[in-house]
Formats: sequence, structure tokens, C-alpha cells
Amino acid sequence: MKKKTTINLPTYSQALPILVAVDCIIFGFIENQIKLLVFKREVEPYAGKWSLPGSFVDKKENISTAAKRILLELSNLENVFLEQMHSFGDIGRDTGDRVISVAYWSLIKPEEGKSQTDIVIANHITKWVDINPLPELVLDHTEMVKMALQKLSERAKFKPIGLELLPSEFTLPQLLKVYEAIQQRTIDDRNFRKKILKSKLLIQLDKKDKSSSRKGAYLYKFDYNKYKQLQNEGYLFEI
Repeated sequence: MKKKTTINLPTYSQALPILVAVDCIIFGFIENQIKLLVFKREVEPYAGKWSLPGSFVDKKENISTAAKRILLELSNLENVFLEQMHSFGDIGRDTGDRVISVAYWSLIKPEEGKSQTDIVIANHITKWVDINPLPELVLDHTEMVKMALQKLSERAKFKPIGLELLPSEFTLPQLLKVYEAIQQRTIDDRNFRKKILKSKLLIQLDKKDKSSSRKGAYLYKFDYNKYKQLQNEGYLFEI
């Protein structure tokens, strides 16, 4: 008869504490390109190097609350697209201590009358950087960004997530530029217009944007109610 193995699980008092952090991958749409927001790390190890915005999770807050706090503290933004992506827990990922990081990815759109470049992070040195090629980031932050970019590209094929990078009112050329930046390829303008207008997810407004031409381009806004209805019916937003 096989001898039964006894497993002694550690109690709460016996378990060693592990630090939990949240890192935010923040994308914006600037000058017809997808950009990544980074800031200069202020603590060792790697103080002075470029990093994703992040912070340790307080003992009295939920992980999702910590992610929202980081966005608010570092960018003065709230009520933006924010989604948990993946946990990074390799033993040697942080030479400062044993740290598990929960990565969130976020898409931010310009406030009315402002551009993405107007975002200021108080008391922090920050900048928007190109995603191609990605800059050298500390720890495993480059791996996090690559995973987020892949998720953004895949999600954009089936959901109108690109709208999270535009102001509430936009033109079709602006929307096309967003999807070309996300997919990193040229998209046929005529087919794109045909598909997007056929979806009936956009509401044409009785005004134009004349910043790029005298004739101007009609402004649109997204019909979220129509999208929810189509989702319930099994609709896929495919570009």
C-alpha cells in the first residue's frame, strides 16, 4: 500500500511577505502615432532610468483601486479605459526585493481643447515615446509593453477600442489614422469608410472640422447604445 504523503502548508504567520506592485502601460494617440507614456524612475534600483508609471499596492486598497490611483496621481486622469492585463512574478524580476507586479493597460484620449502633450505629471519627469522602436525600460517593463501592444492590436480587430484614443467628436480620417497606427499598416480608405458607416455605430453631426482643409470633414460621435445592442445580438466590429 502506497504511503500517504502529508503536506504541511504554512500558516499566515509562517508565510514570508511579498510586495505587490501595479504598473500601468498608458497609450495615447499623438501626431498620428501611438505613443507610450514613461517616467524617470526615482527609487533604487535603476533610479534615473525610464520606467512605466507604477506604485506598490497599499495594504488597505484593492489592486484595481491602486491602478486607478496611479493614473489619477500621475496623469490627473480618471474615468478612462483601464484593464488588468497580466501578472509578472519571476523571482529575479526586481533586484530590490521579491515583487509581484500586476500590469494594467490604459488608453487615454485628449480632453476637450487639449492634446495628449498637455498631460503633466506633477513632480515627475515624464515623456511620450515612440513604440517603434521601443526605448530601453527597466525590469521587465518592455515585455509588459509588447504584451499590451499585442492585446491592443487584437482587441481593435473586433471592438471599437480605437475610439478610446480620440476626442468625443472626430472625423473619419482621424478614426482611420488611429486604426492604421494600432495595426501598424495602411488601411484602404474607401473600404474602411464603407465598413464603419455600414455598422451604423457612428452618428454624423451637423458640423465640420475645417482645420485641415477649406471644405472640411464631417464630425461624428460614437453611438454607445447602438453598440451595446449589437453586442447583445452577437455583432463583431471587424476592421
